[in-house]
Amino acid sequence: MAKKNDSGFQSSAGLMRYFDVENEKGIKVSPYAVIGIAIAVIVIVEVASIFFSL
Repeated sequence: MAKKNDSGFQSSAGLMRYFDVENEKGIKVSPYAVIGIAIAVIVIVEVASIFFSL
């Protein structure tokens, strides 16, 4: 019979504590800004591939 592995919560406790702490030193970027920048980069790359593929 297989042993029951009860180490799930104990092993993830450190990660929960790590991700629970918020770093105040970093820059704050809105999620909408990240999506906007990603879309802008995609558009720039696509336009550049059209112009420079001649």
